Amino acid sequence: MNDKPETESLDSGGAGPGATAANGPIGILTAGGDAPGMNAAIRAVVRAAANAEVYVFGFRRGYDGLIKDLAEPLSGRSVANIVQRGGTFLETSRSDDFRSREGRARAANNLKRRGIDTLIVVGGEGSIVGATAFSIETGVRVFAVPASIDNDIPATDFSIGFDTAVNTALDAIDRIRDTAFAYERVFCVEVMGRDSGFIALEVAIGGGAEAVVVPEIPLNLDDICNRVAESHRRGKRSSIIVVSEGPRTGGVMPVAAALTERLKVNARVVVLGHVQRGGAPTARDRLLASRMGIEAVKAILEGLPSSLIAEVRGEITRIPLVEAATRSRKLDSSLIDLVHQLST
Repeated sequence: MNDKPETESLDSGGAGPGATAANGPIGILTAGGDAPGMNAAIRAVVRAAANAEVYVFGFRRGYDGLIKDLAEPLSGRSVANIVQRGGTFLETSRSDDFRSREGRARAANNLKRRGIDTLIVVGGEGSIVGATAFSIETGVRVFAVPASIDNDIPATDFSIGFDTAVNTALDAIDRIRDTAFAYERVFCVEVMGRDSGFIALEVAIGGGAEAVVVPEIPLNLDDICNRVAESHRRGKRSSIIVVSEGPRTGGVMPVAAALTERLKVNARVVVLGHVQRGGAPTARDRLLASRMGIEAVKAILEGLPSSLIAEVRGEITRIPLVEAATRSRKLDSSLIDLVHQLST
């Protein structure tokens, strides 16, 4: 691919390299796990940049594409009709090469060769950690837009994709509850969240679950069995147990096995899996992604240092990237008590 894309006029829907720009080009990529709303963020970045007569290079396949220089120019028209699409049209990957200094140096050289000194990374916690190391080592300004269905990114209240994932899982649980009630059964539903219980907690509260299992709190099978048994003694004949996936919880199977053995019920298992990653983003995620994308471009034009674009108490703000990387995001354990209170 040529270093310089074809000239495009502003009238065609975006500032191309043929336009006179006060700022140099910026790069954008999506990295790590995909999340509904990533496309809306890309669209917002490209169109905000076009309005400022700044052109954008999109790098395909995340950090791997940055190392391999899989770049293409993006204009206002090239991001048309993507706001409603899940996933990321720039594609993504998990790059082992980018974990090394050598790989990050190659990526920086590709940016330098194209005259790019600023990069926008749309991704999750691991991607932002990589972006921080990359910025420190190479001097490239990096603006991170948090996108993760797990909602586990420090320094921001919400990340792009979380609302969609929760609503997708909740819709499934609503359907499962209909069958659970009709057959008087116990269903154990596994949701995503290998190291984070945010999805499980919100789904458990919204779906009226009797119990929830999250990675942050050690699994207590006795407590779960006792809660289901107690609910049956109160006259309930169907129950929903929500379990986060992964080795820290052990997944849904041990929970179902314990309920079946101890309570002599036929506990059914449903694993929602990657269905939670896909699909059209909710209005909430589209709005959040659009606001964050525009804010990233504003921060670049203002000459700010590397930052995380965050939502804090409903406001979109910028947090120095190094500072954001030192924070942690903790689960509100009081919400587990809320699940138990509402299941009585």
